[in-house]
Amino acid sequence: MQENNPTPDQALNAQEADHADKAAEQTTAEGHIDTMPSLEEAVRAAELKAQEHHDAWLRAKAETENLRRRAQEDVEKAHKYAGEKFAQAMLPVKDSLEAALSAENSTFENLRDGVEITLKQLVSAFESTGVAAVDPVGEKFDPNLHQAISAQPHDGEPNTVLTVLQKGYTLHGRVIRPALVIVSAAKA
Repeated sequence: MQENNPTPDQALNAQEADHADKAAEQTTAEGHIDTMPSLEEAVRAAELKAQEHHDAWLRAKAETENLRRRAQEDVEKAHKYAGEKFAQAMLPVKDSLEAALSAENSTFENLRDGVEITLKQLVSAFESTGVAAVDPVGEKFDPNLHQAISAQPHDGEPNTVLTVLQKGYTLHGRVIRPALVIVSAAKA
């Protein structure tokens, strides 16, 4: 009796055939075949991706241009209407002055009272818009806030403000007019 033993080459070929059959079954079961895309498909996919990137770039460029234009318009409006708040605060002061001038048969006391009320309105308008007076009597001289007109010999510490000839003003902490002052000098 002869046994049916395959040779090693036959066994290897049988295994390869089994693997090929299983791979074919898996491919059919999964519904797709892994193959390399054709050159035309690769070019088409690259062109689509390039078009998407180009469209996104155009949208970003347009949005950047719109932002730049809006920012420029905002800056122009800010310059144009920068004094609006201050002008609104000054209108009651102007109204009071006009009323004082148009009043008939006013006495000196009435005019003085009207001027004091108008001055209070003006101070209130300055405060509401960030304008502050610099009245440095007795303070150390500061060249950033004060402008010395002259120096007078004095017993106290040198470079101290003795007299304010004209108040200075700041706008939100920034000097818009330095105070004109007379400072002390050491006695010789």
